[in-house]
Amino acid sequence: MVLNNIEKLIEKYNNAETTLKEEAQLKDYFASDEVSPHLEQYKPLFQYFSQAKQEQYTKELPLQSDGLWTKRRRYQWISVAAIAVIMLGFLFPTFNNQPKTLADYTTEEQQMYLEAKEALAMLSHNFNDGASSLNALSLASENFNIGLEKANHVKELSKTTNKLLKN
Repeated sequence: MVLNNIEKLIEKYNNAETTLKEEAQLKDYFASDEVSPHLEQYKPLFQYFSQAKQEQYTKELPLQSDGLWTKRRRYQWISVAAIAVIMLGFLFPTFNNQPKTLADYTTEEQQMYLEAKEALAMLSHNFNDGASSLNALSLASENFNIGLEKANHVKELSKTTNKLLKN
């Protein structure tokens, strides 16, 4: 009778329908040495709960309220220093405000500038060619779609004609 009652309680436990008193009965049953062999699989589950209640954390936690405060202060001072550097940058601008011309650079720098300008012009030209090719493809795609629509109309007309001829 006790075994039958335990099986019913396990079924209720699996369906989350047990009360605290019924769960205590299950824990007591599985804590004993007289567990039925076909219910042995549930024994570790209920023993785990009783063992977990007895566990305690024994390490000491360091409570350093100064550590957090110093980090905040450090970040505050870093932000103040960053603002000061930015303000100094605005107050003392560079003294040479005259823009440089191409003649102010060395011949090597001028040559590099001209080569970069040529490369960018070639890249721009090739990009524009590719863009125009894409425009031609989109125009062809639009014409193809129009052709498909007309072919569908012919197909519908063909179906209708076949129906008329069959009757």
